[in-house]
Amino acid sequence: MININLLSVSNLPKLNKLRKLELSDNRISGGLEVLAERTPNLTHLNLSGNKIKDINTLEPLKKLPNLHSLDLFNCEVTMLINYRESVFTLLPQLTYLDGFDADDQEAPDSDPEADGDGLEDEYENGEEDDDDEEDDLDEEVIDDEEDEDDDLEGEEEEDGEEDGEDDEEDEADDDLPRGEKRKRNLEDEGEEDPEDEEDDEDD
Repeated sequence: MININLLSVSNLPKLNKLRKLELSDNRISGGLEVLAERTPNLTHLNLSGNKIKDINTLEPLKKLPNLHSLDLFNCEVTMLINYRESVFTLLPQLTYLDGFDADDQEAPDSDPEADGDGLEDEYENGEEDDDDEEDDLDEEVIDDEEDEDDDLEGEEEEDGEEDGEDDEEDEADDDLPRGEKRKRNLEDEGEEDPEDEEDDEDD
């Protein structure tokens, strides 16, 4: 809920599972006890750019035992003397204030639980699984195409063998005398030689 001119969080619904709440660049000046009542498991709270002026305004946050990151950039409270020491004393559960811990060590860029990175990892793994399935399908298609090519090659070889047999028969016919060749052709066609018919008539 960034930069929506919020004056308070009094209308916030009860969100027991909420971990990270962004309230920066609004006009909130107090009433933070609502957060303890309605977001009891909050771990990250960003109140940067609001109207928080003194340390006591933050006291209700003591009731958020899991709160370990609080941002108050550009709030007037940050101008107070010993601001950081006072906040860490008031909220001992805090690990990071304005992006740094009590020893001025910078916080990591992101928190997997708060930012939902775990969900992104699951999604990426799902995509990889889908890619693997697509690869398997592609391999099956390629195998089928290769089998079809092999079948076509086998048919072509059989046709070639049949053509070879026909050619051999034609060559054998060419070696026969002309009369024998004609006689053989007539026999293949189921007809009788005219000379044989004349002989039959004479008989």
